[in-house]
Amino acid sequence: MAIKIILLLTTLFVLSCSCANTKKSHTIAKISEASGICFDKISKNLFVVGDEGYLYKLDTTGNILQSKHLGDYDFEGIACDPKNNRLLLAVEGKDNILIVNPKHFRIQKEVNIKRSFHHEKLLVKDKKHGLEGITIHDKDIYLSNQSKHRYPHKDPSVIIKVNDLRSLKTTIKERIDPRRIDISGLDYHEGFLYMVSDTLDKVFRFNMTTHKIDKSAKLPKFAQEGITFDDQDNIYFANDKGSVLKYKREEIGI
Repeated sequence: MAIKIILLLTTLFVLSCSCANTKKSHTIAKISEASGICFDKISKNLFVVGDEGYLYKLDTTGNILQSKHLGDYDFEGIACDPKNNRLLLAVEGKDNILIVNPKHFRIQKEVNIKRSFHHEKLLVKDKKHGLEGITIHDKDIYLSNQSKHRYPHKDPSVIIKVNDLRSLKTTIKERIDPRRIDISGLDYHEGFLYMVSDTLDKVFRFNMTTHKIDKSAKLPKFAQEGITFDDQDNIYFANDKGSVLKYKREEIGI
């Protein structure tokens, strides 16, 4: 009987360690308050931002290649724009886009987004909510306004589109209503707009033709603040609890 109990406890210990190692294996880097991530198709590297104004460059195995504190900013998202040799960083609170050189991490410009669209205010100055996710496709830049309220609430969870960063101010060209709350990360990939919701612990695929979500998947429990795909069918997440996670696409099921 004693031998059976020992064997049972040993089995449970091995299974427990195996589960812990499985979870741990998805963490490729430790980054304080990681809040946004993007994959650069040219350099094949990842760029990550944190809540306290830091910008990082990583390889796809998680090695930190470069880092810099850019100033007193609350970064909540980042988009790689290799076509124009720049990074676009979403600044919460100000609801601005910071344009940064990807090689030297030098700030080039800060662009303010007009808060209204067709006389309707979409971006409300709020300490709890604001711009969170950002991604780019061709000239179109998509940003999510993180909120726990659906449109048409006065502080709505919507996605906005801008496409002109030539001057210091830009206007909203389109409003997209995903009918989901707390959209904290965005990535445009293979013709679809992918979004994560920290509150719902889900990733959604938004069809740009039908303007509807056509697929979703439940995520493991962590603070989902950013999402990006590489060119090898891997998905990366910025985890606000202090890490970057990497999964194979089939593991997520989206």
